Amino acid sequence: MLFQLVSNRFLAIPLLLLAGAAWAQAPGSPAPANLTSAQIVAQMERHNQARTEGLKQYKSLRHYQVEYRGFGTTLAAKMEVEASYDASSGKSFRVVAQSGSKALLEKVLKRAVDSEKEASQNQGSTALTPANYRFHLAGSEDLHGRPAYVLDVEPLVPSKFLYRGKIWVDAAEFALVKIEVEPEKNPSFWISRTRIRQTFAKTGDFWLPAQNRSETKVRIGGTAVLTIDYGTYQIASSTSSSSTSY
Repeated sequence: MLFQLVSNRFLAIPLLLLAGAAWAQAPGSPAPANLTSAQIVAQMERHNQARTEGLKQYKSLRHYQVEYRGFGTTLAAKMEVEASYDASSGKSFRVVAQSGSKALLEKVLKRAVDSEKEASQNQGSTALTPANYRFHLAGSEDLHGRPAYVLDVEPLVPSKFLYRGKIWVDAAEFALVKIEVEPEKNPSFWISRTRIRQTFAKTGDFWLPAQNRSETKVRIGGTAVLTIDYGTYQIASSTSSSSTSY
């Protein structure tokens, strides 16, 4: 029963997500242009549309891991998943290896994969757009030598599939590069808090997910931590073909 409750939180992960932090400009980094939050979001939407049009296919070998600590015990599970994307048919996943707790494999890791596939088929309701979120410019920050805008995001309606927190948008390409958020609405009474951190990195012409870490605290005790390493992308697009690893 406990694993069912813990896993309900991971069903809400739409792997498009967000991020956040304070703001500080690193010495020597060019300051980003003085844009409003509306202008930044509009540029981000144009970037996302261009990526959708240009990205035709990719594959990657992902590494999923979950660990639960509570009630004097520790349980863990791991899974390797081949993820494929095709612009005409969407995402597909194939489990190539798994080990550890059967309960965590079934109730958390496999459901996290199923949740992403479901979210990818209904992106409009979870997308980071003005239709779903209110945006406020919080400042700027240097990320790995590149200036980025920091935006506070707030859902327009309460939903366990939407998030509140901060996102970082690359100031040169207007790609989403980091998110740190919490679900706007807990998916279960038994979950007291969930924190999500996701980073993105550029592969060839495209910014794609690199790592995800979600920490969920259960109200009756215990913590579950899910991490995803998105591995090496092999990309086929209308403009380029490339690969990289994280």
